[in-house]
Amino acid sequence: MTRILAVLVFLAAALPALAQTQPAAGDTILLTIFLKHDQSKNLAEIQAIQEKQGFYKQFPPAGTEIVSWHVVMGIGQVVTLKVPASKLRDVNVALERTAWGAFSTQYFPTYDLYPVIKGQLSNSKRAE
Repeated sequence: MTRILAVLVFLAAALPALAQTQPAAGDTILLTIFLKHDQSKNLAEIQAIQEKQGFYKQFPPAGTEIVSWHVVMGIGQVVTLKVPASKLRDVNVALERTAWGAFSTQYFPTYDLYPVIKGQLSNSKRAE
């Protein structure tokens, strides 16, 4: 009986700690990042900075997921990541270390509105 009680006490103490180490479902956000080109530099200069600073080796950081990565002409690149809340700092630091100099950055928390409005579109065939 004493052993069972000891195991129960151990589990009661350990379970909350185990729960905190795993991200909760829904603990992720979408983060849209504008990498605005420094227009005083040409493409070769921007790419040289990215290479020197290890941009593609460090961004996006481990534990994040690329949702989309687009070029917006006249602005630069727009990257949307799925980021666990615990990795937000890692994204910020990776960009500070590797993107600055080639780009100025802006961050926007985002969410997917399409599932909400899809049924409201007048021409649903265009929504596919």
